[in-house]
Amino acid sequence: MRVFKYGEEQLNSSLAIGIARGEVIGELTDATRGLIDQSAKRVQNIVDAGQVVYGINTGFGPLCTTRIDAKETATLQENILKSHAVGVGELIDVELSKLMLILKVQALSKGFSGIQLDTIDRIMWHIQEDVIPAVPKQGSVGASGDLAPLSHLFLPLIGHGKVWFKGELVETKEALAAYNLNP
Repeated sequence: MRVFKYGEEQLNSSLAIGIARGEVIGELTDATRGLIDQSAKRVQNIVDAGQVVYGINTGFGPLCTTRIDAKETATLQENILKSHAVGVGELIDVELSKLMLILKVQALSKGFSGIQLDTIDRIMWHIQEDVIPAVPKQGSVGASGDLAPLSHLFLPLIGHGKVWFKGELVETKEALAAYNLNP
C-alpha cells in the first residue's frame, strides 16, 4: 500500500482521496515529528519567558491587549472552539469532513504552527479509525469564512460535538469511550 509522508511530500487530490478511502496510508516521519515538536517547544518557550503571543495568552480581536493568565490558556483555547462552533443545517458529506482533517494534518505537519504533536496524532487517529467530525454546511465567523467549520471539525479533540462512528452520528464522548480514550 502506498505510504504518504505528511509534511514532506506534496499532497494532491488523488493522494488525499486515497488517504480518505483507506487506499493510502498517511504517516509522520521521525524528522517531521521533530519539526512539529520543535515548533511547539518554541511557542512554549516564548510563553514561559513571559512574552505575549496573540491568541495563546491574549484575547482575540478587540481583546488582543487583554493578557490571559497562564493557568487559563487551555480554557481560552477550549472556549474559542466552542464559541465559534455556530454552524447550522445539513452536515457536509463524511468524506469531505475527512478530507478537511487530512488537509489540516498536511498543513500542520510543516512545523510552523506551534501545535503539539499529541494533537496531530489525535487528528490522525480520527482519520485512521474513521471517527469523523460532523460539520454543518452553513454558518461561519470571521472574514476567512472557515472558523465555524474548523471549530466543528476540531470540537471532537476536546470531547465535544458529534462524529460519524460506524456509520452513525454519535456524541464524540460515546465514540471515544468505545476506544477507552479521553479527549
